[in-house]
Amino acid sequence: MTDRLDFKAMCARFDVTPRTLRHYEYIELLAPDREGRARFYGPREVARMKLILRGRKFGFGLEEIRQWLELYDADPDGRVQMRRWIEIADAQLAELAERRRHLEEAIAELRTLRDGVAEGLVTAAAD
Repeated sequence: MTDRLDFKAMCARFDVTPRTLRHYEYIELLAPDREGRARFYGPREVARMKLILRGRKFGFGLEEIRQWLELYDADPDGRVQMRRWIEIADAQLAELAERRRHLEEAIAELRTLRDGVAEGLVTAAAD
């Protein structure tokens, strides 16, 4: 069994399109080994892909993810990276809380409007 995945296997493992994987390479989030035109992803790239997708799930931008991943190479014991992660996680939690507040307001407003229209429809039908 090999520790490397080819391009197609990497796409399948992470359920991403070839275009997405190429884009992550283009913006230097991933750097697969190349043999001719073939690309191979080792354990480092697989781990980075997991972190990229987790970051995207939490709403981080690709540039934020890149900056955080770059710290790993410059920080062998990981302390700087962990501190930075806490900073950006705190900022993202605040952003998500704000979005939730806006969504709750929109839901309440839409529900009120919908209920008003439904009541008007019942009243009109009774007349």
